[in-house]
Amino acid sequence: MAENETPRDNEPNGHAPSDNATNDNAFSHDTEQQAGGDEQQAGGDEQQAGGDEQSSLAPQRRSKDQQAWYSEGLRFECTQCGACCSGEPGYVWVDEAEISAMADEMKMSVDAFEHKFVRDLGYDKSLLEYPDGDCILLDPETRKCTVYETRPIQCRTWPFWDSTVKKKKDWKETCEACPGAGKGKLYTFEQIEVARKEKSV
Repeated sequence: MAENETPRDNEPNGHAPSDNATNDNAFSHDTEQQAGGDEQQAGGDEQQAGGDEQSSLAPQRRSKDQQAWYSEGLRFECTQCGACCSGEPGYVWVDEAEISAMADEMKMSVDAFEHKFVRDLGYDKSLLEYPDGDCILLDPETRKCTVYETRPIQCRTWPFWDSTVKKKKDWKETCEACPGAGKGKLYTFEQIEVARKEKSV
């Protein structure tokens, strides 16, 4: 008759730990971790998709917000009324090239033209004015510019200045003062920007 064997301390219930049981527990734990990782990744993908959608819409919103109010263009037709050459005292800034061109049109030397029509402010030069604010080159009788063909850039780019198109109300005031503003030829946004950027006024 076989003698009963006493179980060892590390063998409860007389059975040694099974290698398969250990592996099963490890596999179950790894599977849970992988499932949790997949859920996190899925959540990250959803966040990224939402971020991509927002970023794709953002440039459109920014572009719309930054669009100039005169993006469809503005109308202007010079009537040569002289209104923009008169009014409150101010400055018509001129450089050497502009002075030379106007002197040639009036068949004068540059020195003679400057002496008669230009004031040197030290940091820059401007055309002189009559006491009532009229430009020195505006004919008092005809109200026409005497150097219209070679007039300075500041005059040539009127009424598309920074100060006249900054806001709609600025353009409205310009149209009230200038009979040619808001009427006649339609200038595109690009044409207005070229004129506006030629000289800051």
